[in-house]
Amino acid sequence: MSRNHEYRQLALVAYDTEKAQDAARELRSQFTFVAQEDADAVVVLGGDGFMLQTLHSMLDNDAVKPAYGINMGTVGFLMNRPRKRNDLLAAVNRATKRAVAPLKMEATAQDGTVQKACAINEVSLLRETRQTAKIEVTVGDKVRIEELVCDGVLVSTPVGSTAYNLSANGPILPLDSQLLALTPISAFRPRRWRGAILPERSEISFRVREPAKRPVAVVADQREFRDIAEVSIAIERELELTLLFDRGHALDERIVAEQFVT
Repeated sequence: MSRNHEYRQLALVAYDTEKAQDAARELRSQFTFVAQEDADAVVVLGGDGFMLQTLHSMLDNDAVKPAYGINMGTVGFLMNRPRKRNDLLAAVNRATKRAVAPLKMEATAQDGTVQKACAINEVSLLRETRQTAKIEVTVGDKVRIEELVCDGVLVSTPVGSTAYNLSANGPILPLDSQLLALTPISAFRPRRWRGAILPERSEISFRVREPAKRPVAVVADQREFRDIAEVSIAIERELELTLLFDRGHALDERIVAEQFVT
């Protein structure tokens, strides 16, 4: 093993699908993996959803390690292409590092309960019933929209800008842009408002109007909290994560390329 390797010991986690499990068995026959707590980096077999799940597990357990994903799912935006050669350790050490800072979300429910969560992709507010939501939007200490009538609204990081945000007609953000996307979901009023691009230092808050009549849920990536009254969101640089990408297939290049898909 070369002394130049920054990552000497790797852990392996695989999604519970036949494809990912078969790939894991093949890799284990070629390479000796260690427990995640002893590893320098983690190899993740699965799709984008499983990568998010793995990153959240690291955050929850205060055991953040660089992650190198291998796509065994559908889209694989956060993943690298499957490898057939048995040079996994060299590939991980050749990979381009990309720092990713999550959003920190704090939500207050109608009963006063406070919930906190992190989101790597986005935090979204969504109506719970057939009634449209009415949401007050504040950026910093200034109310920007007194009443957004909509199905919902979301705040996206650059990493998440090609996910739900893009589906809601939000902008694609370059990974190094240090920006956040504030995007309405099926806005009714103000009808012409299409969202905003904000500096990542922005603190964004939402207040649900008529919450008993028009209940709203908040979702931070894969974690949902219902019947919320207020939500505050800000970037959290202290919880920065590291994703590893093969050269030529880094996430920032994928974000640029996605804007030319026809």
